[in-house]
Amino acid sequence: MFPFVLRRLGLMLLTAFVLTFAVFCLTNLQPNLEKLARSEGSVRMSDDAIASWIVNNGHGGPMLKRYGEWLGVVPGWVRTDDKGVTRGRCIVDGSDPAQAATYCGILQGNWGYSTFAKVPVTTVLGRSLGHTGWLMLAVMVVMVPTALLLGVLSGMREGTRLDRILSTLAIVTTATPEYVSGVIFVALFASATVGISPHLHDWGWITEKTLFQGTATSAMDDITWRNFTLPVMTIALYGIGYIARMTRASMTEVMTQQYIRTARLKGVSFRQVVMKHALRNALIAPFTVIMLQFPWLLNGVVIVETLFNYKGFGWTLVQAAGNNDINLLLACSVVAVFVVLVTQLISDVGYVFLNPRIRLA
Repeated sequence: MFPFVLRRLGLMLLTAFVLTFAVFCLTNLQPNLEKLARSEGSVRMSDDAIASWIVNNGHGGPMLKRYGEWLGVVPGWVRTDDKGVTRGRCIVDGSDPAQAATYCGILQGNWGYSTFAKVPVTTVLGRSLGHTGWLMLAVMVVMVPTALLLGVLSGMREGTRLDRILSTLAIVTTATPEYVSGVIFVALFASATVGISPHLHDWGWITEKTLFQGTATSAMDDITWRNFTLPVMTIALYGIGYIARMTRASMTEVMTQQYIRTARLKGVSFRQVVMKHALRNALIAPFTVIMLQFPWLLNGVVIVETLFNYKGFGWTLVQAAGNNDINLLLACSVVAVFVVLVTQLISDVGYVFLNPRIRLA
């Protein structure tokens, strides 16, 4: 087990370097740097002034060297202007350049400064990840048990009316994008003029004008049933259908195995056959799908967070891309790569425990 995990960790590090370098190159293309210079300086800057700004702010030189500075394995850049003012990546405004650190990349905890939010990147990223973390937790709590239950019930009764109904619902939810289901939910449950909210209010079942709130902005300070239900439902709906279909297919395959038939012929009850023999083997394939939901949730909440004005990781990613915030974009890419690689490692290790044949191999 230890050599297997060690190999996976080595592969993870190599993959992380390759992916982050690719993102670094794409975000630091010359047009992006010129746009950043105009936004930070002046829109009427001449070409010579733009080139000077790029060099003086550490964006000049070979790409590989700049990547090393950003990563923290190459000494940070230092520039002294005509007035004798020394600036650099590791030099804090107002501090003595002689006392500045030599290396100050992300490995040392220096993620840069957000040109959009005008605060350190770690401040923006920490706040947005905290908001998205609560959203992801709520979605997983709702999505995983519901999807597994529906998939197991459908797979246990293959070909029955229950199986056809559940399979149809799973296909419909999977085929419905978040921006469609989100708008439908807002119209049905968060509108004071259409949907069911006006009727519930007239009947006296709810005191507010709407059953749920159409925006999740207030959930960033205080999560309640009214302001957090619709975003969770919107994200969970797609995942429920996808995981349920995978679970159903795996459960159907397991229920046709010889050891299941043998257990039934020996007089074991159907419930015990499902719980003790079929369920563990049927969860091997859905386990990988469930682990893949974490990176999907982290990067797939862009539409939902924008739709419900919830300032989490997805909203931050959109703002960073729209405002050409290079440091924030790079930080978001590092977090996304880290989440994908860690969930893949957990998935591989979990496979070993779920399927002893992989351990023997």
